[in-house]
Formats: sequence, C-alpha cells, structure tokens
Amino acid sequence: MTGPGLDWPARYHAALAHTFGAPRRVLARAEGTHVWDVDGRCYTDFLSGIAVTVLGHAHPAVGAAVSAQLGQLDHVSNFFATPPQITLAERLGALASPDGRPAHVFFGNSGAEANEAAFKLTRLTGRTRIVAMEDGFHGRTMGALAVTHHPSYREPFAPLPGEVVFAPYGDVDALRAAVDATTAAVVVEPVQGESGVKVAPPGFLSAARAITAEAGALLWVDEVQSGLGRCGEWLVSVADGVAPDIVTLAKGLGNGFPIGACIALGAAGELFTPGSHGTTFGGNPVAAAAGLAVLDTLRDEQLVEAARNLGDHLAAAIAARANPLIALVRGRGLLRGIVLARPIAAAVNDALLEAGWIANAPRPDVIRVAPPLIVTRAELDAFAVALDQAVTAVADGKEGEAA
Repeated sequence: MTGPGLDWPARYHAALAHTFGAPRRVLARAEGTHVWDVDGRCYTDFLSGIAVTVLGHAHPAVGAAVSAQLGQLDHVSNFFATPPQITLAERLGALASPDGRPAHVFFGNSGAEANEAAFKLTRLTGRTRIVAMEDGFHGRTMGALAVTHHPSYREPFAPLPGEVVFAPYGDVDALRAAVDATTAAVVVEPVQGESGVKVAPPGFLSAARAITAEAGALLWVDEVQSGLGRCGEWLVSVADGVAPDIVTLAKGLGNGFPIGACIALGAAGELFTPGSHGTTFGGNPVAAAAGLAVLDTLRDEQLVEAARNLGDHLAAAIAARANPLIALVRGRGLLRGIVLARPIAAAVNDALLEAGWIANAPRPDVIRVAPPLIVTRAELDAFAVALDQAVTAVADGKEGEAA
C-alpha cells in the first residue's frame, strides 16, 4: 500500500517514542491465528503479542463481552465497585488458592503494574530486602525494573529501589544462602520467558517456598507470562504443588485487553489497607468482562489441557526434523524456546517473518514461540517445516530461499 500519507514506518518514527525501534511490519487486522499487514500479506502468529492472545485474535467471546459491557457500564472510579470486577477477583482467587486461603486481588493494567503492586506489598512487611533471580524479567516500571536482572534495562535508570540481590535461577543452595531474616520476599518466574524460555528445575519452586517460610519472607511468583493456560496449567506454581504468598498475572488474562492482577494470599492479603495503593483504570468493568470471557472460554473449550498436549506435539515435530542446527526445544505447554546450535536466532527470526511466521528471538541462540492456544496440529507441523528451512537457509547464507 503506497500513496500520500500512507508511509506508515516514517509516520511511526516521526510520531512515536523511540522505545521499540523500527516496527517489523505495520499490521492492520487479524483473526484466529492469522494477522494481515497494511499491504495485505498474511502471517501466522506464533508469538501472540508475546504470549497475550491465548484465544487467538478477534475471539468472538471476548468481543461480545467487551461490547456488551461498554454498552452497559464502561468506567467508574474505585470509590465504587462493579459486578465484573468482584466476580473476576473471586475467580482468580480460587485459581490461586486451591487450599482455601483467603485471596485478595489488586487489579492493574499490565504485568509491570501487577509486579509494581507486589513490590509495594513486600515493603509493608517491614522489611525491604528482595531476592530476585538472575535472568529474570518483571517489567519496566521502576519497582518492577528493580527486580529485573538484565543490566541493559537497569543501568540507564539507576539508582533503582532497593535493596535487591540476585541469585542464580534454579540453584537451591545459592537461594538459601541469599535469604535471611531481613528478606521481605523472593520473586521467581516458573518459566523465564524473556531469557529464552528457561524452566525452573524440578523442586526449585518448592524449595523456594520452604526457604521463604523458614525466614518469614514472602514467596512472590510472577506468572505474568506462564499463567492462565500458556504453559498447559491454569497456574504453574499451583500445578507444581506450591502455595505462594503473591501471584502476579497479566498477558493472557485479557486476550489483548489491558489488565493485570496482583493476588495476595493468606496473611499477605491483609497488608494493603485503604490508601496504601491505587489505580484509575485498574479493575474497570470492561477489562474485567474481558478477563471473565477469557476464563470461561479456556474452561469451556478445555484449552488449558490442549496447550499441554499441543506443546508436546510441537516439540516432537521440531525434533522429528532432526536438524543438527537445532539443539533442543525447552519450555512447557505452548511457551517454547528453540535453542539453536549457533547464535543465529535474529537472522532465523527474520527469515521466518519473510516466510509468513511471527516468532521472536529473545536471545542470540533462542527462538521463542507462544502461539494462541487455539492453534492446530497442522499449523504446528507447518511451523516445524518452516523453522527447519529457515535455520538451514540462514546457516548456508541463503536466507531468501527460506521464504
């Protein structure tokens, strides 16, 4: 698409903050697992807006719920409550607390806001020291950034809120050594998506629970990316038999409608008191209606269980190609990191895009995929073929042939 006023990349560069670099494409519409750019080219979306559109794009249940709520009640201040807000909080509390502990939910608009709320909650313990994980990612606001490990994200904005120390992800002995009687909380992701889809070793979350309980510290589990079916479980921590004090959620909860949640359980749920935190838009009835539609659809269409089986199918399909340049596929459910034998992930990702597949390269040797949970086995098989071709073409210096 060309013509006066339609140079979208130039207009983007002139009008938007330069925080994301040049857009890879300008997208115009989407349905299910497919998106189309402004030139009419179709792509199969295996990233889901970074693990967001769990139901695929333009899902009718979410659209109907949002439209109906907009026509009934679109926004009130938090001086008031709404039925969708209360109902969604009850539903999320039940998911996070199968053991029946009281659960109290603070709604925000993103994963970073959910983690910002959790950070503030830990301060109300009277302690200020937090132990976070190396390679962890929790958001870009100042509190969430303080517990995010990547130096390139942190250093331009130092000093950040402290005291935060980092322990090696998955190392129980190192975590035990880092936690003491001054520790307010340990924050951990069951799966580190931004570091290349690294899964916590078996028993690590349980050990973190035991270590924090012994020290009188909170266990804060960030399930912003891993939760709500993405990894084949409603919540990975709960499925693994762990009872956190705080669980943070976002991404898939609204299927693209901005919403985040900080769930405080047991005694931690009593730490926030009136006036200790707030939000204008968090928990608004339209976002809550979207969240309820997502939960209903995940349950009714059995998509959580499907994600577990489909993720295993994808890993097997990639392994069956026996490409020596693909070292392994790691992850859980439909959050997978494809580890390459060479640091060529960026070029492979470019080749995949040219071939009509959306993924991303969070690390030089890792391709991350997070397709909608409605993806078909045929689409997974087709991606395995496209990946095989893209990796081989890049390694041979023939990227154009992958398209």
